[in-house]
Order: sequence, then C-alpha cells, then structure tokens
Amino acid sequence: MRWFALITLIAVPGWVTLATVARGQTPRDATGQNKETPSASFVRQPLASGRMVDLTHSFDRHTVYWPTEAGFKLIRNAAGVTKQGYYYAANRFEAAEHGGTHVDAPIHFFQDRDTVDKIPLTRLVGEAAVVDVTEPCASNRDYQIDIEDLRRWEKNHNRQLVDVIVLLRTGMGRFWHDRRRYLGTDKTGQAAVAELHFPGLAPTAARWLVEQRAIKAIGIDTASIDYGQSKRFRSHVTLCEHNVPVFENVAKLEELPTAGATVVALPMKIAGGSGAPLRIVAILGK
Repeated sequence: MRWFALITLIAVPGWVTLATVARGQTPRDATGQNKETPSASFVRQPLASGRMVDLTHSFDRHTVYWPTEAGFKLIRNAAGVTKQGYYYAANRFEAAEHGGTHVDAPIHFFQDRDTVDKIPLTRLVGEAAVVDVTEPCASNRDYQIDIEDLRRWEKNHNRQLVDVIVLLRTGMGRFWHDRRRYLGTDKTGQAAVAELHFPGLAPTAARWLVEQRAIKAIGIDTASIDYGQSKRFRSHVTLCEHNVPVFENVAKLEELPTAGATVVALPMKIAGGSGAPLRIVAILGK
C-alpha cells in the first residue's frame, strides 16, 4: 500500500486527496461505494501486470565515487538487544553528494538553478527512453553519444524525445565492481582525473536535447554525463542551465526495454544540495 500512495501522489497529483492516500483507503462516492480514480488505475496497471527493476547500486565501502572524493562510510553505532528486551540498531553515514547512483541537481553546474529539494517531481517520474549505444562504446571507451544516436532511437520508435526520461545505456555498468574497468583507472586523488576513460554525452547532443527536444531528465550508466576525458564539462553546463536533472551511475539498464518502462527517481531531499544519493526504479509493463 505504501507504493500505491507514493506513486499516486507523484505521478498524478490532485486526483486523490492526501488524507485518502495516506490512510491507504479507496476513495468513495456520495453513496459510500468504492470509486475508481484515474490515478488508481494508472498505478494498479503497471504494478499488477509488470515488475519493478531497481536501477540503484548499493552504497558501501566499494561504491564508486569521483577520484577526488573519500567515498561512502557507514559508521556503525548501537546494535544489540536492549535492557528492555527489544533489538535496536542505528548507524551514521558519511558521503559526498556526488557518488554511487545519484542525481546532479541543476545548480551543480549552473548558478541560480534548482537545488535538489527544488527539482519538480514531474521531472523525476516519467516514461524511460533507453538509448542503446553499447556497440560503439565497446570499441571506444571515450565514445561521445551524438545526435545521430538519439535520432536513431526516434526513428526506431517513430516519435521524438519529448516528455521522457532519457537513459543512456553504454554497457559500462557491467564493470561496476571493477573500478579500473569502470572508470579507466583505479587511482584516487586529483592526478587520477586525467586518467578517466568512459563514454558520455556529446555537448552538441546535450544542446540538441534542450533546444530541439523537451526531456524531463537524463541518466547514464557511467560516472558522469560528460565523457571521462572532458575538461570543461559542457554537457553538464548545458543540461543544468536548462534545469534538466542528471542521473549518474544508473544500474541495470540492460534489463529495460528501449521504450515503455516508467521511471521513478527519488533523491534524498537535501535542502540547498547540489546533488544527492538517488533511489531509482523502473516499472515494466507485461
């Protein structure tokens, strides 16, 4: 019932009252009979007939962060049976905003744009358009996804990349547990940045998406939307200027169809944050 409440409020706000959803009740008409709502139908169909795919990498001491960051730390505190007889556990964690599966809020690369807590929920929920570029990326770690790659998706699906969450499948996600193969280097520190080699979105393609199309958000299964050798991060700058959230280190894109899945991407709501850990899932149809 919790998933029902979550998706109803995010996907189609206003069709069911907060009180009704929070109590997990079915809305009723004036006679007291159960009353179907558009939002209930929207939620029930994919959940009843499909399955969910977790597109999030777990956070632990092996989680990939930018080479200049310390990484994720779980600091264990209490764990055990209390004097009152019940079990209790509580920990703390330390982490940079940008690492593991996370969101780049637009303010990350452009002044006066949305912080994490200000990203509209309508940008975080939507249909996925999975652009498969695994073949060129397999032969070129520095491949930059271009306009033609995006147009190919449009041609194959007979529609434009409008009102969708674009997910770029490079195939690099299969190397997640091998830092050297995933990033191009297993070194850390500022000097390691020059040795990064992984695919990304070409700046010309980023500009085309924001000026010629109208996407909700964009994600990729690498450590950055800009390719590893980028020095000016122009794809970041362009997307962030237009308030497009960016999801990085997205997992299991190979399990999604190229169209038709519904994505729900909810970051930790950090007030004023430039980024945050992200729990992103896809809901598949039949």
